[in-house]
Amino acid sequence: MEINMYPHHALDFPGPHELYFQNLSKRKEIMEKKENNRKLRVCVATCNRADYSKLAPIMFGIKMEPEFFELDVVVLGSHLIDDYGNTYRMIEQDDFDINTRLHTIVRGEDEAAMVESVGLALVKLPDVLNRLKPDIMIVHGDRFDALALATSAALMNIRILHIEGGEVSGTIDDSIRHAITKLAHYHVCCTRSAEQHLISMCEDHDRILLAGCPSYDKLLSAKNKDYMSIIRMWLGDDVKPKDYIVALQHPVTTDIKHSIKMFELTLDALISFNKRTLVLFPNIDAGSKEMVRVMRKKGIEHHPNFRAVKHVPFDQFIQLVAHAGCMIGNSSCGVREVGAFGTPVINLGTRQIGRETGENVLHVRDADTQDKILQALHLQFGKQYPCSKIYGDGNAVPRILKFLKSIDLQEPLQKKFCFPPVKDNISQDIDHILETLSALAVDLGGTNLRVAIVSMKGEIVKKYTQFNPKTYEERINLILQMCVEAAAEAVKLNCRILGVGEIVNYISKHVHSHIRSLPSSDARRGTSGHCGISTGGRVNPREGIVLHSTKLIQEWNSVDLRSPLSDTLHLPVWVDNDGNCAALAERKFGQGKGLENFVTLITGTGIGGGIVHHHELIHGSSFCAAELGHIVVSLDGPDCSCGSHGCIEAYASGMALQREAKKLHDEDQLLVEGMSVPKDEAVGALHLIQAAKLGNAKAQSILRTAGTALGLGVVNILHTMNPSLVILSGVLASHYIHTVKDVIRQQALSSVQDVDVVVSDLVEPALLGAASMVLDYTTRRIY
Repeated sequence: MEINMYPHHALDFPGPHELYFQNLSKRKEIMEKKENNRKLRVCVATCNRADYSKLAPIMFGIKMEPEFFELDVVVLGSHLIDDYGNTYRMIEQDDFDINTRLHTIVRGEDEAAMVESVGLALVKLPDVLNRLKPDIMIVHGDRFDALALATSAALMNIRILHIEGGEVSGTIDDSIRHAITKLAHYHVCCTRSAEQHLISMCEDHDRILLAGCPSYDKLLSAKNKDYMSIIRMWLGDDVKPKDYIVALQHPVTTDIKHSIKMFELTLDALISFNKRTLVLFPNIDAGSKEMVRVMRKKGIEHHPNFRAVKHVPFDQFIQLVAHAGCMIGNSSCGVREVGAFGTPVINLGTRQIGRETGENVLHVRDADTQDKILQALHLQFGKQYPCSKIYGDGNAVPRILKFLKSIDLQEPLQKKFCFPPVKDNISQDIDHILETLSALAVDLGGTNLRVAIVSMKGEIVKKYTQFNPKTYEERINLILQMCVEAAAEAVKLNCRILGVGEIVNYISKHVHSHIRSLPSSDARRGTSGHCGISTGGRVNPREGIVLHSTKLIQEWNSVDLRSPLSDTLHLPVWVDNDGNCAALAERKFGQGKGLENFVTLITGTGIGGGIVHHHELIHGSSFCAAELGHIVVSLDGPDCSCGSHGCIEAYASGMALQREAKKLHDEDQLLVEGMSVPKDEAVGALHLIQAAKLGNAKAQSILRTAGTALGLGVVNILHTMNPSLVILSGVLASHYIHTVKDVIRQQALSSVQDVDVVVSDLVEPALLGAASMVLDYTTRRIY
């Protein structure tokens, strides 16, 4: 397998034979003088495996021109620590003479150790610099060791060339990088944005070189055809290209506790994903020791799917990431170098939050759940993206050498300042993707059929309404037609439809469908997902069958909803009842969000409900759980539609209030001063409520009785389920809430009287409940 290096998002780097500087004639004169003068003494200081991969190409270039340069190599930091691979050996293997080895790391891997390490380096470096007396020191990046190097050189009046200044990432690295920028006299940057950032930081434009990243000189010339032997050596003989993962994750020093938790979630996700994975040990920053403990606690070093290593030589690492199915972690290598191969990358957390990236990088900035990281793995693994040249075109070293030759040692070190604007960087983020995903929710009521486009945040973007047909065939056809039309409209609204949720009403009955594809071409574009149905009455969710529904919807008993919709839309279909969907809406969008146990009671045409226990819906052994409207509160109460007597629904439903309102109206005891009922308008529950508000004592008594019945039902729920919250939903909830709380105070055991009872703040719980089944499933939450 060859790696094709096609340019993508390439910056307009100067060509290798172009002249790069505004004051060209002056620099030519300087270079001509240098041919007759002494060599430029360059000190390159390297602290770890990562910065050496950037500095090594420059060091090779300097070594190749002994007539112009003298090279001194100083090695310090984690290069000299066994736990981090003794990586100074690769410098020796590259045939560089190491002039000085400085043991500057204070072990402890916490914040104090980092500070002490900087202090120790500051103590040791002056003697070295006094002995070497370099004309210029080359410092790379944003590590705390590099800050010690730049501080020492600046205070000793040694010119500093800073590599990779002006970039933006995250955590303390940004502050260190920009601090080194202020200490440095010359700057080699990798991107146009970095160049603009340096200019906006008041750096002299004449002392800034846009060269690209030196490591790209090696990356873009990598032609190792024997990559299979490298893969086998590090991952095993049975591993194929594009079928393994490279993981490299470091602690985030500004939030160590969270970064350790994120690393634990990453390992859990990788274990679940079940692909061979090469895990590199983290760097020496504060928190790394705890991360290693997490690896060992989870048995990563002995897990058959994992290979845990302290160091991989850069030449071999290039081949491993070039042929990986995915790279995951928070290393700058993932967002910078890996783009040269188009390998998919998952960047976790905030450590690289501001980096410029190619389209191969998917950010998971709020990596707070295993499911979200697993979602990103499913999205990225095995893809091949266009190769990116954002960070270089393979000609950085010749530019840097030319820049070094042009430095005038007679020039004063004092900087000049200017203030240009900074260009914003826009990159792809998983949370942005999730927020733009949408579902179609369908509310199939006794009178109307409603379809809504619902966003991931629970916003109803657009809603459509038509009369509900009377026959099964007409109803199914209308559902399909409206879903196709709404999905096509969603494309124009920049909503990516994941699926459809349908609702059938008996209070408000639901039918949910997750649409992966739709008949029309407009609807098909950007559409993917599954189909789920929520319907009123008793439902077998395993088989997708409505066992029994309300009389308000004709031809809706013993109905197989799964087969016709699945056959027509070519999608899997899930079915559940309306009460459960109301609970789902509260769990995802409402006051049940984050609660382990709560109960939802729907008050409308009938009384229904849903029970969430240990974060999951309760269906019951015969799919009859949460028929809360049929809790009996009086043995000699009024008839209920279920055939029993004294149910909550017989007292407190909209149908029950309508029945009582008609009785009062027939007896001329409903209307009071300020009220009227037009002859063509049916008397209903709202008239009873209006009469009660206007002082009708009989209407007030009926509402009080209804509220008391509902309150007794809630008391039974508290004594049976002991939830942490009861949510009253539907149009009648606000009229019952005070009476229900009074009944609880009078009738409930003292141990449950503190349980809160609230009115739902969801405007459209039925539609949101329909959407939640779609959104939860398609974003890989368990339902």
